[in-house]
Amino acid sequence: MFRFLRVNMSTRKCEFENMPKEYEGLGGRGLTSAIVAREVDPGCTPLGPRNKLVFAPGLLGATNAPNTNRLSVGCKSPLTGGIKEANAGGQCGGHLAKLGIMAIVVEDMAPEGEWWDLVVEKDSAWLVKSEVAGLNNYDAVATLKGIYADGCSFVTIGRAGEFKLTAASIACTDRELRPSRHAGRGGVGAVMGAKGLKSIIINPLGGEIAPFKDVEAFKGASRRFAKALAENPITGKALADYGTAILVNIVNEAGGLPTRKFERGRFPKHENVSGEKMNELTAKRGGEGKVAHGCMSGCVIRCSGLYPGKDGKLIGKWPEYETIWGFGPHSEIDDLDLIAHFDYLCDDYGVDTIDVSVAIGVAMAGGGIPWGDGKAVLEAMHGISEGTPLGRVIGCGTATTGRVFGVRRVPCVKGQSLPAYDPRAVKGQGVTYATTPMGADHTAGYAVTANILSVGGHVDPLKKEGQVELSRNLQIATASIDSVGLCLFTAFALLDVPDALPAVVDMLNAKFGWSLTGDDVTSLGKRVLTTEVDFNRRAGIGEALDRLPDFFMDEKLPPHETTFDFTDKELQETLNFVK
Repeated sequence: MFRFLRVNMSTRKCEFENMPKEYEGLGGRGLTSAIVAREVDPGCTPLGPRNKLVFAPGLLGATNAPNTNRLSVGCKSPLTGGIKEANAGGQCGGHLAKLGIMAIVVEDMAPEGEWWDLVVEKDSAWLVKSEVAGLNNYDAVATLKGIYADGCSFVTIGRAGEFKLTAASIACTDRELRPSRHAGRGGVGAVMGAKGLKSIIINPLGGEIAPFKDVEAFKGASRRFAKALAENPITGKALADYGTAILVNIVNEAGGLPTRKFERGRFPKHENVSGEKMNELTAKRGGEGKVAHGCMSGCVIRCSGLYPGKDGKLIGKWPEYETIWGFGPHSEIDDLDLIAHFDYLCDDYGVDTIDVSVAIGVAMAGGGIPWGDGKAVLEAMHGISEGTPLGRVIGCGTATTGRVFGVRRVPCVKGQSLPAYDPRAVKGQGVTYATTPMGADHTAGYAVTANILSVGGHVDPLKKEGQVELSRNLQIATASIDSVGLCLFTAFALLDVPDALPAVVDMLNAKFGWSLTGDDVTSLGKRVLTTEVDFNRRAGIGEALDRLPDFFMDEKLPPHETTFDFTDKELQETLNFVK
């Protein structure tokens, strides 16, 4: 039942194989990282033929358990130079799992200028000359919908991926076939573009719900997990009502909302771009807007509302908190309609909202765009699709933009932009930024849980004590969550509801006939991180790069006047289980 699909872009061969024994027991991030670590030369050129691009659903994909159908995408990152896993919601992960495909491994590359679409069905796969080359994601999907059968899902890249911009993302379609769910970080879209692969069409017809060793035990465990998600106030109500933007006011109050390129921790106009404001506008305008919407089948959290314009017509999905922050407080813009439009353009052109929005703030600091000038930002954003010099610069992310504009204070780790939590005011998050193998990534070890929200305990966000241990434990847990295929937001329940984690373990055991314990789930997370750190070390990314830019240590952040005061030796203890 469990298979790999290997696709050679040079020979155009598409071959199924039984899942190799060395990869058994892995899914999602665990599988993408294992394949990249074993099969990709760490010294290879990320946009060259020796890199591989891997798509893998999680271990619980296609089971109808709540929030378990995410898709991991892995490769050597052209942004960080190290290993990368980015993941997305939408329908694609569940559809691949329904076909029994645990991984698509895309190898080699097509001749320059050739673009191909990969069609995947129950027992066959083939490459065809692309019908959508040159189109951005929304037009590409609209065209593909007219060609392929109802019920398909689509994986695409926009013009940014075709240009091989190093902040390019990979789009997955949601339940309504909008390409709004993105594997965003690390430039995975540039790797897909370098392969000459424009789109993947996944037809789940004839596929099956995953086989279970014990159906009744699985059903019972799934019901328990759904109950845990419903009981938790964040996963049961807050995220549905306000989306992840509920954090705007909370993080601002904590003094950790980075404003004007990390100069201070509060934004005076934060309420204008808050989740509460987004909920109010969505409900008031009505039309095509919607509060509480799930991006994939089986979602019970429903954080992905639909944002309407003043005329009631849909602009796009509710922007995530990090997107609102990057285009908002970070760039001194407080127009939620404009930010929602920028988010739509990122989805359409196919770029990471975090790296591009932070790049825009850095360009503002370097004099390339006036501070707070939404019209100038809009013009720069269009340049990503048009291939203008400024568009290509910001489309390659924050580090590149900082170099081009000669900016000293560039908020990156390993070439990847810091997201929306200042590490001087949310110190556990800073430890994660510095030490995760992924480059600065809030999702890799979301210390906001204990630092700000008091979920799973409380660790004072302004003090050093307990932060290394907190980040370590969360990075381990997250690696496991990503491997199972769970939405990251389930972590709120997993940390706070006693029966949530046992329910997940019981689902895995009931599906595969395993005898896992909670300790085994922890071991899986350590195994994944060990694999990723090892790849990075072999790629030349040493411990000296596991740190934040100097200005976080040198400059105090208002209003708390704190610095990030960890030594390199202290940071190196975060992942000491790999030694």
